[in-house]
Order: sequence, then structure tokens, then C-alpha cells
Amino acid sequence: MLKEERFQVILNQLNTDQKVQLAGLSNILQVSEDTVRRDIKELAEQGLLKSVRGGAIPHSPGPHHFKDRIGYGNEKKQIIANKALGFLKDDQVVIFDGGTSPLLIAQSLPKDIRLTVVTNSFPIASILEEHEKVEVLFAGGRLMKKSFVTVGSDTMHFFAKFRADICLMGICSIHPELGVTGPDYEESEVKKAMVDVSKEIIALSTVEKLGTAEGFYVCPTDQLTTIVTDQTGDSDDCKVYRDMGIHVI
Repeated sequence: MLKEERFQVILNQLNTDQKVQLAGLSNILQVSEDTVRRDIKELAEQGLLKSVRGGAIPHSPGPHHFKDRIGYGNEKKQIIANKALGFLKDDQVVIFDGGTSPLLIAQSLPKDIRLTVVTNSFPIASILEEHEKVEVLFAGGRLMKKSFVTVGSDTMHFFAKFRADICLMGICSIHPELGVTGPDYEESEVKKAMVDVSKEIIALSTVEKLGTAEGFYVCPTDQLTTIVTDQTGDSDDCKVYRDMGIHVI
């Protein structure tokens, strides 16, 4: 079997099972585990999967640039935003990260709700500027142009000043063992700072992002309080997270 044919078999198997293991692929492809390991390494370098110990798992689907994410999967994200609104109450301190799902929540906030919002997202700060009863505290720092958020040590030090009731975190990837991860180091470090100061961490994730991983660590999965998805929380995709004690809706 040609290398390109092996690549296609590996990707097809990954798409079907959401993970592949060296031993299993070795049997399917009739090659050594070392050959499979080299194939997975090359596919990982092409950005087609995430290499992990003993095999591989998918990367998070969808684009990473904010401008591209704005129009991607909005129907599913609106379902998530509508569910998440139920967690917000008057007089809470709420951290909004720079995800597009938190952006939809900001756009959907009731006009009479009183909140203090802490954010590093320029689009969210701009939307909430017109909300009379929402106080907005914006984190300074260096602008990451592909995400329209601020990052860096100044941004992280700013979040350290708060003790938030809730962190609304747009998710790139969640994996039961590998945790919450993202595609950018600096943005993941800021998310980590948000998590560290929040009483409740509400992850906003379409089901397709469950069981995937990226290169930069944010927090362990069991540190999440709630995962809000675009499907019902009792779906099979969510079982492993419910078994970890996470509220999934």
C-alpha cells in the first residue's frame, strides 16, 4: 500500500472512531507500528490530526481566525448562547473570553440585567458599550489581530485582580484526558488566568469539538463546572464528561 493510501485509511478511521491507535492501525494497514508512527507524525505536521501517546485524535473542526469563525456554525452557537443565558443573574461578575459563542451571549443579554463584565475581547466590549446596566472592565495588553483579543502579561495580571462568579469560555477543544486546549499559546495562557479566578467555568462547545485537542493547554477537563452544547446533555457524546461530574446541558 502506498504511503498516500495509508494516510487516507488513517484519516478515514479517525473520522469514524474519533481516535486511532498504533496497534490497531498496524493490523489494518499490515505495516509495523514504527511505520504507522511515522505516518501519524507526518499527518500531524500537515495539521490533519493531533498526535498523542499511542495514536492520534482529531484537531478541532472549523476555522481559527475570528473573522472566519463569526459566520461558522452560528445556528449551533445561538442554541448554546440561549442555554447559557440562564446562568446569568443580576449583580454577578462575569468573565467573557474572546470566543464567538460569548459574543452571541453578549448580543443576547436582556436589557434589564445588571452585570459586571470583565473581558479582553474588543467586539464584546463594543457590543456592551450600549448596554446601560452592564459595567464593562476591559483588559489591556497586546492586540492579537487574528482573534481581536488582548494577550500578554498585562492582560493576565488584569484578570488576577478579580474573583468572578462565572467564566464564559468559548471552546476550541475538550478532551477527557488531554483537557481544554487551544491553537495559540498566548491566548491559552490568558484563558488559564480567567479559569484561575472564576468560581464557575462554563465551557461553550459544539458537540463536534468534544474529544478533540490542540497544542496549548488551558486547564484539566474536570475543572469545568458546566459544558453547554448545541445538543441535549444526555447524548452519548457527552457521557464521558457527565461521568466526570461535569454538568452537561
